[in-house]
Amino acid sequence: MEFTVKLFNAFNPSSDAYLFMWAILITGVFSLSIMIERYIYLNIRKGVKSELFIKDILDFIGKDDIASAVKLCQKGFRMALARVTKSGLDEAAMGADRIRNSIDETMLKIMPQLEKRTGYLAVIGNVATLLGLLGTVYGLIMSFAAVGRPGIDAAQKSELLASGIATAMNSTFCGLSVAITSIVVYAFLKSKTQKIVDELDEYALRVVNALIERSFKTHKFHISAVQLKEGVGVHVTHNNVKIFTDNKLIKEITL
Repeated sequence: MEFTVKLFNAFNPSSDAYLFMWAILITGVFSLSIMIERYIYLNIRKGVKSELFIKDILDFIGKDDIASAVKLCQKGFRMALARVTKSGLDEAAMGADRIRNSIDETMLKIMPQLEKRTGYLAVIGNVATLLGLLGTVYGLIMSFAAVGRPGIDAAQKSELLASGIATAMNSTFCGLSVAITSIVVYAFLKSKTQKIVDELDEYALRVVNALIERSFKTHKFHISAVQLKEGVGVHVTHNNVKIFTDNKLIKEITL
């Protein structure tokens, strides 16, 4: 209890190094706000049951039901995985290169958002430590200056010096407390972010492979023999095939 009282008194303007104590407190509040915001954001972007989500998406792709897969992505669009998957599904009919490029582009947009502001926690950890040490050094300087004044006996000098050192060390204690917490949480959030990125890489590759495999499936269509004449032409654009005979369109196929 006595330690807590002295710690709170260190924020009093009458205390040496109180400015550094307030600077450390502001730094700690800033660090705490980043921790809370990043934790909530990453949980939202990670979502829940990612494995089940991607299984449903792959099932829809296997059934050639791209529309249902897109609707599922739209429902969970706050998830990073849903956004990446949807970008690939939107280009499902445009070939392997377009699918890969679309997913890669979305990944490049999402990854900076996942890592945003987390690095500040490591910086705050260093700054809080230095502020604590600086406050302690300043407090010690003021304490030695106080006991060096004339007219103070040896017993009083010892008492003043001990009290001044104890007060000065409060800034080191607070600075290290903020620094250790910030660095530990930074490592935790960094690990959480990396896990999300690894999942995105894995699941995005599975979606790309499924979409490419789907594009290579054989589609069978029947054309009546009476429709065919000597001059037959085929016009292919992406997923659309048009068959002409004597410059007359007889069949249009959408793959």
